[in-house]
Amino acid sequence: MNELIEEGIRNSYSYEEYRNTVSNLVSEGKSTGHEQSDALTNYSMLNDRRMKRLDKTLKINGAIAETFSNATTNITWLVLTEGWCGDAAQSLPVINKLSELNEGIDLRVISRDEHDELMNNFLMNGGKAIPKLIAYNKETQEVVNTWGPRPSVATKMVNDYKEMHGGLDPEFKQDLQVWYNKDKGNNIAEDLVKLI
Repeated sequence: MNELIEEGIRNSYSYEEYRNTVSNLVSEGKSTGHEQSDALTNYSMLNDRRMKRLDKTLKINGAIAETFSNATTNITWLVLTEGWCGDAAQSLPVINKLSELNEGIDLRVISRDEHDELMNNFLMNGGKAIPKLIAYNKETQEVVNTWGPRPSVATKMVNDYKEMHGGLDPEFKQDLQVWYNKDKGNNIAEDLVKLI
């Protein structure tokens, strides 16, 4: 598996490169990933706007920012994702802001579809749920932690809803996006502070 992670890192984007790639594809009426459809392009367009807004407005809680800034670490956060993923659009800007607080965290982003074999090592309940953050220590060549595809509170919301209704419907997905907007990345930051 380490070879797959190292290959992923070699073929990865910086956050800025990923954002530019998503924006450029949206302007061409496309999405990231192997599958192309109007629905995925529309999700990508919406997510591009979400990430642009969050990149400008997101603020990290003072205590969490201090913890990240003061942590002694040397780690790569490798995130498997796609531009059409709504959870990724809410999570990646937070992940980026946190990584910017500590030069010992190297954030790298890769396409899930282009790294299928690596993704298969990090399935959630048998599915290729994204975003998936792999915290990888390049010196020891070990995965020290993972996170994703959602913050802990959103994961509980999704699991509870699925248990009650058998699946997720458009109304719940809208409610989840409202929750993300109200939370302002705090739950993601609280989860990720445990990874350092």
